[in-house]
Amino acid sequence: MGVVAKRSSMTFFSDGIDHYCHRVRIVLAEKGVAVEINEIDPNNPPEDLASLNPYNSVPTLIDRELVLYEPGIMMEYLDERFPHPPLLPVYPVARAESRLWLYRIQRDWCTLADIIIANKDDDAVIAARKELRESLISTSPIFAEKPYFMSDEYSIVDCVTAPLLWRLPMLGIDLPEKQTKDIHAYMERLFERESFQASLSEAEREIRE
Repeated sequence: MGVVAKRSSMTFFSDGIDHYCHRVRIVLAEKGVAVEINEIDPNNPPEDLASLNPYNSVPTLIDRELVLYEPGIMMEYLDERFPHPPLLPVYPVARAESRLWLYRIQRDWCTLADIIIANKDDDAVIAARKELRESLISTSPIFAEKPYFMSDEYSIVDCVTAPLLWRLPMLGIDLPEKQTKDIHAYMERLFERESFQASLSEAEREIRE
């Protein structure tokens, strides 16, 4: 599927290796939004970021007078601001189910990835890596049911899982091909999307080179 023609001008402060920034970049690419991406070092942020964002953190999205600094809010805002292609279901029940999947992925997978990335406690990292690997292996069969995450259509949930799955080599997680053929096929579908390829920073490309 091709990326939609560019339609807006925004500024996005991003860390080129952070998976929370990456998920927003995927939505921006999926929507074909014309955006100025400022890659910054989160340990040495530019002075103007502190005046925009009270937490002086990334991701930060600026659209005229609006400043957003929480990735989930950014993604939903972009989906409402640029309705095509839609990334959240139209109907309330399906929309609530998507949001619940986002909550579960954040709680069950992303928090473990964050522990591994922070790398502050060896025992915690080893335990988190083991738990995340086992969770992904046990979840693999659900990816056989539909082409995308519990859906026939690409959605905001896929925009959240894609950065995490792309980072598996960086997280030190190797999924056995035989046991996880369905999740491998799912990853291939996600990573081949034009929008996903367009979303990758230089540092992110190096993860799988």
